[in-house]
Amino acid sequence: MKIQDLDANELDRAASMLKAIAHPTRIAILSLLEDNRFTVSEIHKNLNIEQSTTSHHLGILKDKGVLVSQREGKNTYYSLKYESIQNIINCVSKCART
Repeated sequence: MKIQDLDANELDRAASMLKAIAHPTRIAILSLLEDNRFTVSEIHKNLNIEQSTTSHHLGILKDKGVLVSQREGKNTYYSLKYESIQNIINCVSKCART
């Protein structure tokens, strides 16, 4: 599928997702979740950021359709909603190094 094949609503949704991703903390969260799923506590410990900040960014990413969550007992695990989001993270990483 090509960009020109998307209708206005789909383009709007894509732009909204990209805006949500476009933050250093959120990019770090997505990189961490690339091949795994983690709880808020695990993410905040791995990235050394406040738990409340982590929750805030996870909420934005989930609200914009970038992440999904799954409740298991007392824990909520977050993961990428679409495997193809890994391509965006890889692209950002490569572009940032050049």
